[in-house]
Amino acid sequence: MKSAVLVFPGINRERDMARTLNLVSGRAPAMVWHADTGLPAGTDLVVLPGGFSYGDYLRCGAIARFSPIMRAVAEFASDGGLVLGICNGFQVLTEAGLLPGALRPNASLSFVCRDVPVVVERTDTPFTTRCTPRQELTIPVKHGDGCWFADEGLLAELEERGQLVLRYGEGANPNGAVADVAGVVNENSNVLGLMPHPEHAVDPLLGSVDGAQILGSLVDAARLSVAALV
Repeated sequence: MKSAVLVFPGINRERDMARTLNLVSGRAPAMVWHADTGLPAGTDLVVLPGGFSYGDYLRCGAIARFSPIMRAVAEFASDGGLVLGICNGFQVLTEAGLLPGALRPNASLSFVCRDVPVVVERTDTPFTTRCTPRQELTIPVKHGDGCWFADEGLLAELEERGQLVLRYGEGANPNGAVADVAGVVNENSNVLGLMPHPEHAVDPLLGSVDGAQILGSLVDAARLSVAALV
């Protein structure tokens, strides 16, 4: 199973993500620079980590979406490849049109950094198979522009199609996201955008290992995909 972590200028969670993928899968990922035009041969999953791509001087992720590597990511996703965007990675995926909705500044207009409860709405996606229905995970958030937004029409469509797979626990919404949404998948459920940081919840020393439920599910799905091709 081969994974790839994208590296944009200003990103600062790529090494955390690489360490965690190595821990969960037993294999270090490839680090892929944003100016590259292709993913490494045999890539099974791609992660867009958190941080501040290009300094977030425009809308978060708005510049990163034009990086050459994003064309390869779009093609990879279109072919059914597994893609996870965390925090700024989530923002990049919405700007690139790979996920619905948009990310806005937190309702408080202040940066938030704390553990939050996240409820699993679906367990049949490649990112949640290790979870149980309505399981509550404790995962930290660290963002200033994490308020996911969709208008009423789009929200209703996404609800009907089951694309809202993770929500903040009751009364725990840290950013004002519409419908308490913490994580969204595309129509084919092979691309997930997640605002909380599961890579920072895999070590008991950090207070929670719940992030391994999500990242472990992703690794499981990638391995099954590889096995299906053998």
